Amino acid sequence: MGNLVWHEYSRLTAITASIYGVWAAFFGLFYRKFFWDFVGGTLRDPGGFHAAIFISIIVKVPVVQILTMLLGMFIIALEFPLPQLKSLAIHRSIVLRIVLLLFQTFLTILFYQGTNAAIWSFMAAICYTRAQLLGETMAEAKGNRGKAGDA
Repeated sequence: MGNLVWHEYSRLTAITASIYGVWAAFFGLFYRKFFWDFVGGTLRDPGGFHAAIFISIIVKVPVVQILTMLLGMFIIALEFPLPQLKSLAIHRSIVLRIVLLLFQTFLTILFYQGTNAAIWSFMAAICYTRAQLLGETMAEAKGNRGKAGDA
């Protein structure tokens, strides 16, 4: 038996999570509901949970859904990879992918349709973190290293 290649597993998980995030954001444009609406009651006497910010950025104007759709499309273009991104340094960066997946996790957990995308984006970020800790490098990224001056 061989060893698990963590960055390849997390790449496939990130593609799946991002496609699911784009699809969920598309449905979130038409069926606008924020995920945390079940906490709408008063949690304690002088205060409570105020959902006005969520209602304004998710229900009234779908800012979160649009940002999720754009971020998901960028992650898909980075993971497949898009030919224009293949020669850039951002294609080699595992840390950038971790940060983008954590942003996608944060955005998709805010609206109702994106909860599964949030779970899988977080799992992909954890797997990329594991790959980073093990010192894995991408095989196709080794070929485009150090070609900045060859314009």
